[in-house]
Amino acid sequence: MSTLTAFDELGDLDDLAVYQQLAAAEKAVSSDLLRDPVTLARGLDGTFRTRPHLRVIGDALAAVERGDYDRLMIFTPPQVGKSTTVAEWFPFWWLCLYPMDRIGVTSYGDDLALRRGKTIRGYVEEYGAEYDLRMKAGSGAMQDWAITEGGGVRSVSVGKGLTGHDVNVLIVDDPHKDRADAESEASRRALHDWYSSTALKRLQADRNCVVGIQTRWHPDDWAGRRLADEGRIEDGGRWKVIHLPAIADPKFGPDPLGRAPGDPLPHPKIPTRDRRRLLAWWADMKRTSIVRDWHALAQGDPQPAEGALVSEELLRLIRDTTTPVVPQKVAVAIDPSGGGRDVAGVIGGFLGDDGRVWVTDDVSAAMSSADWSTAACRLAHRTNAAIIYVEWNYGRDMCELAIRTSWETLQREGEIPPEVLMPQIAPVRAKQGKLLRAEPVAQQMVQDKVRFRGVFTDLEREWATWMSTDPDSPGRIDASTILVYGLIPDANKGAIVHAPLPQAPQPGGAGRQTPPSAGVYGRRITK
Repeated sequence: MSTLTAFDELGDLDDLAVYQQLAAAEKAVSSDLLRDPVTLARGLDGTFRTRPHLRVIGDALAAVERGDYDRLMIFTPPQVGKSTTVAEWFPFWWLCLYPMDRIGVTSYGDDLALRRGKTIRGYVEEYGAEYDLRMKAGSGAMQDWAITEGGGVRSVSVGKGLTGHDVNVLIVDDPHKDRADAESEASRRALHDWYSSTALKRLQADRNCVVGIQTRWHPDDWAGRRLADEGRIEDGGRWKVIHLPAIADPKFGPDPLGRAPGDPLPHPKIPTRDRRRLLAWWADMKRTSIVRDWHALAQGDPQPAEGALVSEELLRLIRDTTTPVVPQKVAVAIDPSGGGRDVAGVIGGFLGDDGRVWVTDDVSAAMSSADWSTAACRLAHRTNAAIIYVEWNYGRDMCELAIRTSWETLQREGEIPPEVLMPQIAPVRAKQGKLLRAEPVAQQMVQDKVRFRGVFTDLEREWATWMSTDPDSPGRIDASTILVYGLIPDANKGAIVHAPLPQAPQPGGAGRQTPPSAGVYGRRITK
């Protein structure tokens, strides 16, 4: 053998050794990625953004695989990565570990379930070779496909599609389409029956688990019934619950992220350290949601409609556009923006000669102090209001200054004639607690002492959905409360009765009363 040939062979051996080392390193990296689904997703997909709450979810899913528990629920707000992590990366990760297992992905509709199944299949086709996962020949159906080791994924809507198909892993991803679906007793009953009679009966004896993610629309929704029937692990039950509300709240127990009350949940598209942006994001979601939707979507805290102070039916019944009534005192009430929200309440109405308060206008909106004071002045001028009520408890001097400034500006700009005097500004000393303020006014509605001179969709929706457990009452409710307190001072006195949810005004309500003798009946005065 020549010297050159010997060197060539040694070079080939060196190359082989280097290749073997690289292959071993690559295999070690691939193995390290299987720590949990989030680690795998971050390692394979450069667009996957890891956040602290996703790490918590990844650890909980890994605990399912270890056998720490076999039932897991995860509640988070929308758009924070839970569905991508749980309904897409988790099944792929599980197949990497157990390629012989079958996985069922279920949702409220076939389209959503099918989309999850196609995404998981895409992961197998793109990344599966690293973990010896290959599509089985002839497995072309997107709804039900298999890999060569025997495992695979079946994607179907809840209520159908699992009969005759065994699974080791059952994923329940948003089993309720929306609030209306969750509030339908028939729909809930059908879902509970399907889960009990069909879904659970398809789980395999050798290895099985159920993982659920959903919006908590109703106390007796899919998650609510499971927890009622089987309980939480910490209470001696079966279900592990990861509850990550948009804003940390001690009412839900220890926060999985260790957040202090009021701290925001991270978001994949907002840097975790940017607390200001995170708070602004969730504040905007709260501002643009009715109270019940905020609790359901963001906080994972379903609120029953019957928990509201008044019913939608009562609010419909107190609409009245035909009864003749003579205004005795016309007023505008303001609740400035603040107190955890940005909607300023600006409500107009009058005390009629029948002794009732009639709500006539709602121009509430998300506004600055300059905007809400201008809106209130315009409304007062348009309705010929004699008085503007402001809340004594919240920046009385600031409110008065803002209103006077806006009135003068509108006169200077010619929108209000200079000879028209500004309405009297009167503070209303409302009870401090949100519930203590609102409940007497709800009682006035029950006693038929408050009527709506039209349909006020946003105002009615707030009254019909606000819960006394919510620390921030909406601006429209507060402003309408101030209006009633101003026009009927007795509503703010005496004991507060926790009335049952009424379905109609009580008979023998306001009746016709003598108009107040000391009130201001009109305001338009010319010089």
